[in-house]
Amino acid sequence: MTRAVLALALLAAGLAYPFVVHAGLQGGGARWIALPLAVLWLARALTARRGQAGGRLLPALALAFCLVLAFAEDPRWLLWYPVLVNAGLFTVFGASLVRGMPAIERLARLREPDLPASGVAYTRRVTQAWTLFFALNGAAAAALALWAPTAWWTLYNGCISYILIGILIAGEWLLRPHARKAAQAR
Repeated sequence: MTRAVLALALLAAGLAYPFVVHAGLQGGGARWIALPLAVLWLARALTARRGQAGGRLLPALALAFCLVLAFAEDPRWLLWYPVLVNAGLFTVFGASLVRGMPAIERLARLREPDLPASGVAYTRRVTQAWTLFFALNGAAAAALALWAPTAWWTLYNGCISYILIGILIAGEWLLRPHARKAAQAR
């Protein structure tokens, strides 16, 4: 399986996950959800590039969680997968702010290898925004897993959180030209 196909399969699994879990909780089985997801994460771990953000650690943690899900007697553990994903992304983005190159700067340098100092500062702020988003999104997912009906959990994790991600991406895309102009005016 190529990396691109694997990335698309994980994306599709992530998008479908809340709805599959909602259906699975009605039927009471977690194993049929967790094991295919574990296979995808295992493939991701085995094909990770050296030095890639999240590398093998993030897939290994997700794989371990999926295996716990597969053999746990309580299917409500399925509700914690979005919390784990957000915690992993929070860790990857947050750690990139402390050491190495911020995650968004790394992405920006793929398009613009000679990123100016203003671009470096801007990408650091965007990485900080994503780090905060993952913390808040994970906290919302955890609160819903603990206290909300499954339908609310499904609505948030299957729809609202993706709308929020879209708003953050669109907002950054709209602000980027203004940030460039402001940096050039200095």
